[in-house]
Amino acid sequence: MAETAAAPLVDVRVLTDWLDEHLDGPPEPLTAERLGAGTGIGNALFEVHRGSAVYVLRRPPSVLNDRSAGNMLREWRILTALEGTPVPHPTPRLLCEDSSVLGAPFLIMDKVDGFTPGFALPEPFDSDPGLRRDLAYAYVDALVDLADVDWRVRGLQDLGRPEGFLQRQVPRWLAQLDRYRTRELPELDFVAGWLEENRPADHPIGLMHGDYSPFNVMVAPRPPARLAAVVDWDTGTIGDPLLDIGHLLARWTNPGEEPVLGEQAGGTAHYPTRAELAARYAQRSGRDLTALPYYQCLALFKLAVILEGTYAREAAAGVPEADNSMAHLVPRLTTAAADFARGRRV
Repeated sequence: MAETAAAPLVDVRVLTDWLDEHLDGPPEPLTAERLGAGTGIGNALFEVHRGSAVYVLRRPPSVLNDRSAGNMLREWRILTALEGTPVPHPTPRLLCEDSSVLGAPFLIMDKVDGFTPGFALPEPFDSDPGLRRDLAYAYVDALVDLADVDWRVRGLQDLGRPEGFLQRQVPRWLAQLDRYRTRELPELDFVAGWLEENRPADHPIGLMHGDYSPFNVMVAPRPPARLAAVVDWDTGTIGDPLLDIGHLLARWTNPGEEPVLGEQAGGTAHYPTRAELAARYAQRSGRDLTALPYYQCLALFKLAVILEGTYAREAAAGVPEADNSMAHLVPRLTTAAADFARGRRV
């Protein structure tokens, strides 16, 4: 068994038999090692060695804060649809929807050669100002390419419900919050009302990631700065792609600002500002970003609701308020959402 204290299991013997049946070539010995076991509530990842080949197995988390998280079939459909597009992504190999194999559906993908730039940058990216700047623009360029994917041609017509996408957002997330809300959150009522009153009348429709940030990309390990893959597609849908750029920029910290969640890897030095990244997106995509504050506000509102689920779960488990990981973070998100709405944060 490949196992951690709080993570799902991978039965290596069962997985070996399943892969021998579904992959070409003769049977091969197999090992599986848990990746990122201490990184929180995300999907469980295992590095799988089978002979000379190296894969990544991805399966749902043991706890879902968002009912769409952990949807392996959705992720499989998006990854296969991205084949042959400019959007960098892991190469999908196999999907198992039979939960009797490992206790949950799972994906097998090629391992990506790269690093996740969520908390820290390796050299030469850490000390090279030009590489930092180019890396930030690469985050934006991937979103431009994603929004340009012809989702109809690629068989994703039924992936989401694009009609009324923005109209559903506030009621959908407030309904989720009502299932576990135990405290008042600052500015929440103002933010929800502002979003309803300032919803753009028209918006683009396209394939969107749904949780796009430097934590969900992998960067090629050697210059030039480029993305090796965008990962974690289980919340992807057909909706408004401007919400992806809103999410990225809402979490981005300008020099001298108090971070909403945390500064980008290595601090704010030598990175473009939010305004510069927005200009890059507008120039490359040709899309109108007049309503960008709406999308930044909505992104933080949505994130606050999701993470309040973690707060409620920890509180129900008896975690003291002082030790609850979300006690102060969620109120900071709702306050920042209000700041974008009022133009105090731009």
